[in-house]
Amino acid sequence: MQLSFFTNFGNSIAQQESQLSTLEQQVSTGIAVQTPDQNPAAYESATLNQDQISALSNDSTTQADIQGQLGSVDNVYSSVSSLFDNVQSVLEQALNGTTSSQNMQALATQISSASQQLLGLANTTGSDGNYLFGGSRGTVQPFQTVQGATGASIAYMGDGAQSQALVSPDSAASTIANGDVFMTGLSGDGFATTAAASSNTGTGQLLSQGVASPAAASTFQSQATPITLSFANGASGLTYTATQGGSTISTGAVSSNMTLQLGGVDFELSGAPASGDSFTVSPSRPQSAFALLQNIQTTLQNAGSGGAQAAQTNQQLNQDLAGLAQYQQSITAAQAQNGVTLQAVTNAAASNTSQSTALQNNVQSTIGVNAATAITSLDETTTALEAAMKAFGSIQNLSLFNYISG
Repeated sequence: MQLSFFTNFGNSIAQQESQLSTLEQQVSTGIAVQTPDQNPAAYESATLNQDQISALSNDSTTQADIQGQLGSVDNVYSSVSSLFDNVQSVLEQALNGTTSSQNMQALATQISSASQQLLGLANTTGSDGNYLFGGSRGTVQPFQTVQGATGASIAYMGDGAQSQALVSPDSAASTIANGDVFMTGLSGDGFATTAAASSNTGTGQLLSQGVASPAAASTFQSQATPITLSFANGASGLTYTATQGGSTISTGAVSSNMTLQLGGVDFELSGAPASGDSFTVSPSRPQSAFALLQNIQTTLQNAGSGGAQAAQTNQQLNQDLAGLAQYQQSITAAQAQNGVTLQAVTNAAASNTSQSTALQNNVQSTIGVNAATAITSLDETTTALEAAMKAFGSIQNLSLFNYISG
């Protein structure tokens, strides 16, 4: 009888202690199913959900990195846009017809400062220490000053690479930028660029007024042969002749503020060209933003006074103003695209958060503990175990129990 009593009591105590340990673990972890054998189906379902939560967490880390990178790129675009707007103001001031030669030099100094600012912005680094616009070569300073046969210039040392990273199970986003936005703008109006001959003695200027024939303008821009517009005295006054590749493509009498269509582009001939003057209309070619600012600075520094020289200066500054417009548009487009990508990443992050919350709720409903019920059970089990131990102690002190035991 002694053996049977102690065996039964020991088994009961062991069961209660095991239940107490399980309840304590459930309350501390919030998990009811700790091992597969406790509930195989629930455990498997929860494991799959937790794997998905882990994947979403990795996506969130990637999203945060990309958001930081794109945010830095957007800040640079905003600063560059403001810088180009300031350069436009300088050009408009230089073209207002009342700026003195001394003031032209002061404006040239402003452009020199803008060039240094642009170089600094283009070489901005992100939070990871890599250059934002280096493409896949983020550890190499992308824009560097190099010495060439014609002097110093800014060369691009990065590449045009782009990279995509998954930010959600079904979408990807660009993780790097490159320097194209600073290097690929076209000179002039994007189709043609016009230069006055340095020997011109008249005050004529040939200014682009917009594309008249997109097909013809694109064809001209894709070719290499320029158009020469020359002036000569005719029987009834000044005449013009436009030639390309040795062939005459247009000729006629010169009139005040007349419009000429050359290479699919409308040009206004303003001022008073002189016999013997000429202009060259060339296909637009890529021109880095740094080269553009250097051209503006040089033109301002060498600005001449007097009718013919002022006309040549204004001719070049108007071309630079048109070229600047190409970069202003490029920056606006790049910033818009960057914003679209940033919004897509933000949307993906919100979607991931929603999915992760739903999965966590699934895990909780599958293997989670009802905290109130578990705590109540823990209290009841603890009380029952304490009562059993107290009762056993009391029984041990009974004389009849001692007699039977003996």
